Amino acid sequence: MTSLPDRQQIVALIAEANRSGARLAKACALLNLSVRTYQRWVTDEVVREDQRPVVPRPEPSNKLTAKERQAVIALCNQPEYRSCPPAFIVADQLDQGHYLASESTLYRVLHEYNQVHRRGRQKAPERKRAATTHKASEPNCLWSWDISWLPGPACGTWYYLYLVMDVYSRKIVGHEVYERETGELACEFIEKACWRERLTAKSKPLVLHSDNGSPMKAATFLEKLYDLGITPSNSRPRVSNDNAYSESLFKTLKFRPGFPASGFKTINEARNWVLAFVRWYNTEHRHSGLNYVTPEQRHNGEAHEILIQRRVVLEAAKAKNPRRWSGETRNLSLPESVMLNPDKAVNC
Repeated sequence: MTSLPDRQQIVALIAEANRSGARLAKACALLNLSVRTYQRWVTDEVVREDQRPVVPRPEPSNKLTAKERQAVIALCNQPEYRSCPPAFIVADQLDQGHYLASESTLYRVLHEYNQVHRRGRQKAPERKRAATTHKASEPNCLWSWDISWLPGPACGTWYYLYLVMDVYSRKIVGHEVYERETGELACEFIEKACWRERLTAKSKPLVLHSDNGSPMKAATFLEKLYDLGITPSNSRPRVSNDNAYSESLFKTLKFRPGFPASGFKTINEARNWVLAFVRWYNTEHRHSGLNYVTPEQRHNGEAHEILIQRRVVLEAAKAKNPRRWSGETRNLSLPESVMLNPDKAVNC
């Protein structure tokens, strides 16, 4: 419903436009108003307030009487029914040969008497907050990290792989294998990664995204991020795909040929295997998300020249044998920026 001041302003604007030569239908359309509604507003030459809220409305002929409503409340508050939903009450009454009102009527009357409340010990459902969105337009602007379990020498024993990647280039910028999963080891791990990338607290801003594991939210770890000038970012609780880059990387690692699914015999064996994987992934793996250049090439700025050279080769092949191409050559470009949970543009 449109308030009276808004109605008066709309009518004045449309009338002025109409006097200036504009067609009435066009002027109304600009304000998302139909011509018929405008004509109804100005019928009496005085713009009046919307009468719908104040117009008298007759009560439905089938509305329950006050006595019947009291009977509904009395029925639902009986000892055998006070913990039962209306659907059960109606069904049980039908089995006894009685019918007082429908389930929806019982709910409506109970609502009016404030007798419909959530039951149970679990927490009431909450609306999930929007995903944290970040934008990376250069290396070392946005990192994503997580911890994964590597199988140990016996069933039920594990080593813990700490892995952090640059979202813009997909390069693994830090990795460690530890025997424990703690906030103190996470501090050591992130600090080493910053050393490798020559980042300091006075460097450009860096966002570190992770899930809600205990090491990621430990007070010692958050204090270390503050000292390093890093902004922490966390996934939404119980939402598995807010940290998709790290999860995808762990899948690549564990489906890599040669991964010892039966378990690593020692922690040094696990560290050596992960080191070899990281070297392969960064320098040899042609990443499908990077148009098949390596993460190292993207991180160091070499990818642009490599893709230009590929385009030159393709154009030469097309010029030599144009019948093999029905259209343009393949797209050999990389996006200027990468989004994490792209809902809205947020600069990092």
